[in-house]
Amino acid sequence: MFSWLGTDDRRKKEPEVFQTVSDGLKKLYKTKLLPLEESYKFHEFHSPALEDADFDNKPMVLLVGQYSTGKTSFIRYLLEQDFPGMRIGPEPTTDSFIAVMHGDTEGVVPGNALVVDPKKPFRKLNAFGNAFLNRFVCAQLPNPVLESISVIDTPGILSGEKQRISRGYDFAAVLEWFAERVDRIILLFDAHKLDISDEFSEVIKALKNHEDKIRVVLNKADQIETQQLMRVYGALMWSLGKIVNTPEVVRVYIGSFWSHPLLIPDNRKLFEAEEQDLFKDIQSLPRNAALRKLNDLIKRARLAKVHAYIISSLKKEMPSVFGKENKKKELIGTLGDIYKRIEREHQISPGDFPNLKKMQDQLQAQDLTKFQPLKPKLLEAVDDMLANDIAGLMVLVRQEETQRPNAVVKGGAFDGTLDGPFGHGYGEGAGEGIDEAEWVVARDKPAYDEIFYTLSPVNGKVTGANAKKEMVKSKLPNTVLGKIWKLADIDKDGMLDDEEFALANHLIKVKLEGHELPSELPAHLVPPSKRKIPE
Repeated sequence: MFSWLGTDDRRKKEPEVFQTVSDGLKKLYKTKLLPLEESYKFHEFHSPALEDADFDNKPMVLLVGQYSTGKTSFIRYLLEQDFPGMRIGPEPTTDSFIAVMHGDTEGVVPGNALVVDPKKPFRKLNAFGNAFLNRFVCAQLPNPVLESISVIDTPGILSGEKQRISRGYDFAAVLEWFAERVDRIILLFDAHKLDISDEFSEVIKALKNHEDKIRVVLNKADQIETQQLMRVYGALMWSLGKIVNTPEVVRVYIGSFWSHPLLIPDNRKLFEAEEQDLFKDIQSLPRNAALRKLNDLIKRARLAKVHAYIISSLKKEMPSVFGKENKKKELIGTLGDIYKRIEREHQISPGDFPNLKKMQDQLQAQDLTKFQPLKPKLLEAVDDMLANDIAGLMVLVRQEETQRPNAVVKGGAFDGTLDGPFGHGYGEGAGEGIDEAEWVVARDKPAYDEIFYTLSPVNGKVTGANAKKEMVKSKLPNTVLGKIWKLADIDKDGMLDDEEFALANHLIKVKLEGHELPSELPAHLVPPSKRKIPE
C-alpha cells in the first residue's frame, strides 16, 4: 500500500554518482541548494547565485594591502614578466581591480565586457555598478604560472586623509565577494608602515569566515636590520591579533618579493626559507582546488539553511492585516532574540548565523509579508546533500588528487630555484659536498675514528649497543637517532664499520646545526667503499 514511500526513501539515501567533482558540485548546487536560496531571497542578503564558471575556473589568489606594500611587484615577481595595465610606484598607483589571467595573446579586457563573458567567473560583479566596473579590468597574457592559477590585484587600501575620499562603490563588499570565491587571500604589509588604517581594518573584518584562506606577507623586510625586524614582526602580530579574531596565530611570511638586490643581506637564509614555504602553499592550490570548492559549498549550504529559518520565522510573526510596519520594527529590533530561539530549536552553532547588525540593516528595505514560510522539503533536500551526496564527492576528490599528483603551479619564480646550485638548501646540511669529488665525511673522519676505536670494535665493526652509548651523547631524541642509524647502517647488518660510524656522526652534526635529515641517503654521502653495493 505504501510501497512508494519506501522507494522514495531508498532513492534519497543513495547518493548520486558523478564523473568529476566539478560536475557534481554544479548539479548538487542547481538541484538541491539553489531552490532553497531562491525561495528565501538568499542572493539579496548574502551572495549572488553561483554559475558554472565559479565551479570550473582555475584557483585564484587575491592580493590585499595598503598602497605601496608591493602587491603589483609581487605579481611581477611571480610571473617574471610585466603584465598589461601594470603600474608600480610609491603612491597609490593601482586604482583598479586587475584580474591577471592566462590568455593566448596579451591584452586588457574592460570590466563591462568582462561581466558578460560566461566563461569568466565575474558575471555577478555587475551588481556593483558602473563606478566599480570602470575600475575593473582583466589583464591576459601567455605565462606558464597563469596556466594553473589566476591572480587578482586590488587597489591600495587608503590611509589617513585619503580614506575619506569615496571610491563610488562598496570596496569592502567587493573584496568580500572575491573572498568567497578565491582559494588564497594574501595580506601584504610593508615593514616600514604597519599602521592599519580604518579602511584596512574594515576590509579585514569583511574577510571574516575566510580566515582559513588568509596568509600574511611582511614585505620589504630586507630594508631593516635584524633587531628592528623582530620588533616589526611583533608589532604586526599584535596589530593583527586585535582585528583577526581567531585563537590561532595567523601565518606570517617574511621576505622581499621583488627582483632587486637585498639592501641588508643578513637574513638571506630566513627570506629564502620563508619564500619556499609561501611558494609551496601557492603551488598546492591546483591540487586542493576541488576540495576548497566543496568546502565553500558546504559553508554556503549551512548559511542558506540558517537564512531560511530566519526568514520563515519573521514571516510567521508578521500580522496578515493591521500593524505591519510596527511589527516589522519590533521584529528587526529583537532579531537577536530570534537568532537565539532558532539556535535552540534547531541546534545550530552561533557561528553559523549572519552578522546581526548587517542583517538588521538589510531587513529595513524588505517587505516581510512577502517572505516565504518554512518549506521542509527544500531543507530536507539540502540536508540530504550534506549527509549523503557530499560524502560521495569527498571520495571523488581523493581520487582526482591521486590521479593528478603533479598538479602544481609551474613557471616564473616557481622554477627559479627548483634545480641547480641556487635551489633552497643546496650545498647545506645533508647537501654539503654534493659537487665535490672527495667524500665530504672524510674531512672529519680522523676525529670520528679516534672515538670509533674506543668502542671495542670486533672485526672492524662496533655493535649497536656500543654505538648507541656514543650517539646518545648528542642528546638528540631516540626517533632522530633511529633515523640516523637507518641511514648510516648501509649494509643493514645491525653494526657500524668505521665509515658508517663516521657517516652517523656527520648526520648527527647536520641535525645539530639545525638542518633536516634526508629521507633517503644522498649518493654523495654513501661511503666510497659502499658505492658498488647493489641496493
